[in-house]
Amino acid sequence: MQTSGWKRVVAVAWDRRSDPGRPGGVRLPFADRAEGGRILAERIGEVELVDPVVLALPRGGVAVGFEVARALDAPLDVLVTRKIGYPHQPELGVGAIAEGGEPVYDEYLLRRLNLTPADLVDTVAAEREELSRRVEAYRDVRALPAVEGRDVIVVDDGLATGGTARAALRAIRERRPRRLLLAVPVSAADTMEAMHKEADEVVIVATPPDFRAVGQWYRAFDQLTDEDVIELLRQAGVERR
Repeated sequence: MQTSGWKRVVAVAWDRRSDPGRPGGVRLPFADRAEGGRILAERIGEVELVDPVVLALPRGGVAVGFEVARALDAPLDVLVTRKIGYPHQPELGVGAIAEGGEPVYDEYLLRRLNLTPADLVDTVAAEREELSRRVEAYRDVRALPAVEGRDVIVVDDGLATGGTARAALRAIRERRPRRLLLAVPVSAADTMEAMHKEADEVVIVATPPDFRAVGQWYRAFDQLTDEDVIELLRQAGVERR
């Protein structure tokens, strides 16, 4: 049954012992991103959508978004994001950037590391270059789909700190969607709460209490390649031109 109007959808925290037969229950970990996407699509299906479009964050989010778009009979495309890493420890994300948007920083981390945006100019420039390369690889010369006045569903395979999702949501907000929804199969609970400030609605299947990393909640969590992303888009009927 669909809701009348737009409401916030709250995730339920289920751990590995959860009974999938209980209302709202799901057994973790997911088999793979495809299963996570199918279960996520069921939750999104409880919400009434108007002219929806699914924008997935490459690379892993595209495998989830493919299943969501197919279940909702909605168009799929990518929204390319890049993490902005701490120069001395690149795997530590201090911010992120999405195509068409400006860098979004973790202000708490910047203060702790005694950094300012000016210290990250070279890092941001390098990430912009890689972002542009991926946009060209995934879409060639085709622009992002028009989202003004539409319900936009931003999809990823999970949320740890939420940095890239935050950058993606802010970039899309500038394009004036009718409603902006963030949807992921699994998330850290505190990150989910923070995302309510960025999206109109948040749909998350599970917020396990012992969350440490997204990958721990999938039995198969292989890294996707650019070719994998392009193939999923091709299967979804997206033309690279």
